[in-house]
Amino acid sequence: MIKTVFIGLFCGAAILTAGILIGHYGIEKSSDSEPAWVKDVSKDVDERLLEEFLSEVDNVNIKDNLRELTKVPHMATTVGDEKTVQLMLKRWQDPESGLDQAWREEYMVYLSFPDPDKPNKVTVVNPSNTVLHTAREKEKAYTSDQKDPDVVQPYAAYSPAGQVQGKLVYANYGTVNDYKWLSQKLNLTGTIAITRYGGAGRGAKAINAVPYGILGVLVYTDPLDINEGLMSDINETYPHSWYMPPSGVERGAYASTYGDLLTPYLAAKEETYRIPEKDITGIPTIPIQPIGFEDAYILICELGGDPAPQFWQGGFNCTYNYGGPGFRPSSHFYNSDVKMDIFNYCEVKNSSNVMGVIKGSVEPDRYVIYGNHRDSWVHGAIDPSSGTSVMLELTRVLGKMVKQGKWRPRRSIVFGSWGAEEFGLIGSTEYTEQYFTKLSERTVAYINVDIAVQGNATLRALGMPSLQNVVFTAAKQVKAPGADSMSVYDKWIQHSNRTSPVHGLIPRMGYLTGEGSDYAPFVHYLGITSLDLMYTYDRSKTKVRIYPAYHTAYDTFDYSSNYVDPGFYTHQAVAKTAGSVLVRLADSLLLPMNCSDYAESLEAYLSEALKHYEDSLLAMNISMEPIKRAVASFRIAATHLDQVIRSSDLANETPLKVRKINDQLMLLDRAFLRPPAFPSKNRHVIWAPIEISLSSFPGLSSAYVSAMSSGQASAWAQVHHLVSVMSQAIEGAAHMMLDVI
Repeated sequence: MIKTVFIGLFCGAAILTAGILIGHYGIEKSSDSEPAWVKDVSKDVDERLLEEFLSEVDNVNIKDNLRELTKVPHMATTVGDEKTVQLMLKRWQDPESGLDQAWREEYMVYLSFPDPDKPNKVTVVNPSNTVLHTAREKEKAYTSDQKDPDVVQPYAAYSPAGQVQGKLVYANYGTVNDYKWLSQKLNLTGTIAITRYGGAGRGAKAINAVPYGILGVLVYTDPLDINEGLMSDINETYPHSWYMPPSGVERGAYASTYGDLLTPYLAAKEETYRIPEKDITGIPTIPIQPIGFEDAYILICELGGDPAPQFWQGGFNCTYNYGGPGFRPSSHFYNSDVKMDIFNYCEVKNSSNVMGVIKGSVEPDRYVIYGNHRDSWVHGAIDPSSGTSVMLELTRVLGKMVKQGKWRPRRSIVFGSWGAEEFGLIGSTEYTEQYFTKLSERTVAYINVDIAVQGNATLRALGMPSLQNVVFTAAKQVKAPGADSMSVYDKWIQHSNRTSPVHGLIPRMGYLTGEGSDYAPFVHYLGITSLDLMYTYDRSKTKVRIYPAYHTAYDTFDYSSNYVDPGFYTHQAVAKTAGSVLVRLADSLLLPMNCSDYAESLEAYLSEALKHYEDSLLAMNISMEPIKRAVASFRIAATHLDQVIRSSDLANETPLKVRKINDQLMLLDRAFLRPPAFPSKNRHVIWAPIEISLSSFPGLSSAYVSAMSSGQASAWAQVHHLVSVMSQAIEGAAHMMLDVI
């Protein structure tokens, strides 16, 4: 018995001693090293890996991507569109270079199409209904791909069907002021108006016409606006150059709001409530049809009446008259009408987004989203496939690095290939409506690369001012195409620059004040810090408003490779620049966003507002003092946050402090959202869609000009309302940057 007790005590003592020794040395060893997660949490962007990534981005792969994407027309919801869906899924699910996960998101959306069995017609008919002229129904084909039977007839999406006829009048760009001016010269009731692209939104050209009794509208692209006046396809335009040939027609959606028209603020799923079609707003109520400038030339040069003013004259070698209404007495069209037979129809169809993700290693619940739409009007080599070909190359290189275990981003990267953008930013808008809360709470930034390349002169960047520095850093890192030693940054500052009070001479970065691409729902609806990148032509040397094959059947692989980017080195430069921004936003310990640059932009807007508006506003008892105080508060808060960042050793701070600062940076633009500020989905009070060209707060500028024009008390009340909304939003944003209370 005693022996048993003794053995038990001895064993217990031995076990206790071993435990103490193990515990002692274990603790001592642990004290000499950090837990594994500490290193992960404090990791920053790896410049060496970033350089390796950039070296792998290949121009030949981008060229091959573009060739594959443009084999057939791929208008939204067509067979060709489905082929591109399958291509994206195949690439993003590739076991060697794909993403962590890829899938498709389906939406049932309201789209508009021409009737293939009853083509839209525009004719000139005399009083006995004899057809004297018929506008070309399809563009002239110069290559085999332009002969593809799936090339859709030029039409105005969301134009109503209808048969109308009347005397022709010329209405310049179809703006509100153009129709007002014209109505003072002529009785417009019962007429057909012909307008040129530019100056006003597509749908607005018809919507603006309705109050004057106009029955229908034709739209064409004037050679002065797109071709430097060149008109002949014998030796001047495509296929001899990049200029639009005479039969070229710019297709487009004629809705003035974005997203699915039947499900505003709701994702357009199959079971979603839909408003009645009669309740849709923002689309034309009279027929509208685009035509080529070869037909517009015939019609406009035959018009009677007085000559239009000089600023209404275009590129045709004739005087642009208003119309009698109708054609001049010496014309063989005299006393004839223009007749429009439009057979468009609308249909709810399934449209797909293709989504992919690389999951973050440290902050998987923070998203950097990179997107571009996939659908085109025809082959869409530049719009949008230049952007899609770039995105596929970026995902190939990043996916390969992940699969090989070389790299995983700190934050999650989400890739979006949006569907049905050409019909009104539908795919991206439905995505933001479906995942409203998740995206609002978790998205760091959105990068949009739609038309990646429409020229080879310089980078063009549009975005929130807080992203200026990261774009500059990326642009300095990338060699400019065709330049021996110059960077993308160097070329950019040569072509477009400004003088900053803080930074001196820097490239000019524009603002996202429009609704021209898929950044719109992220900026205006969700208030997410966003960026849009593109390489463009030298705007100081040409008047073209966009690349001349835009939305035509001539936007093909051949057009891009011959006239826009031979060798695809410009595509490569855009891919590297966008990729560098993407990786820096996804991998940096501290988000590369600068609040002081935002303050500088607000101060510049305020200075312009005071110069142009303050006296007039004071005369209406509207004070700008609230906005002055708010902008001053914003500057103080931005300076404070900058000081906090500079004085912090973030790599050795607690993860919560870094997360707190990053949240302040990430959520800054959300503070500018105010639901009652503007109609529709536009809630960002700083970057409201611009309607005029004053370099000040866009929403306030538009309201001010409207009030000055109408003189109505209600319009001045709207100005006063916006001053209050904006000043409080800016104050709210300032408080986002102060210490947490």
